[in-house]
Amino acid sequence: MGTEHGAAPLAERLRAHGLRLTAQRQRVLEAVGALEHATPEAIGARLREQAGPGGAAADTSTVYRTLEVLERLGLVWHTHLGKGAPVYHAAEHPHLHVVCSSCGEISSADPDLLAGAAERLAAELGFTVDVGHVALSGTCRACRERAQEKS
Repeated sequence: MGTEHGAAPLAERLRAHGLRLTAQRQRVLEAVGALEHATPEAIGARLREQAGPGGAAADTSTVYRTLEVLERLGLVWHTHLGKGAPVYHAAEHPHLHVVCSSCGEISSADPDLLAGAAERLAAELGFTVDVGHVALSGTCRACRERAQEKS
């Protein structure tokens, strides 16, 4: 994702909000793009791994603060996929999340799959669904097939 936005557009968005492009912000944004659905802890671990021995790596609180800034700018979204920390992902491509309650696999799905439900929620409740934050729990195909084989 970091390469898709590039440093110049990111710097412009930050400057428009009175902020500057720091190496840390750039690295966090790139880590979010590379990891796709990652907790702040996983992002911090990636940054520490990339920094190597003696390299400057951010602590988890710095990663959280940086993610908050990037989310305010509309560059990343967070989603709660159940218990635990939220996961962050690029905001460029809206998608909903399906999470297997058996194996924990996270998959992305086209938001149009919820179009009918979203329309009903809007018509009946005046509620607009934020697809970037939707997470549906269930059982993935592989876990269902394993369960059927055991039966």
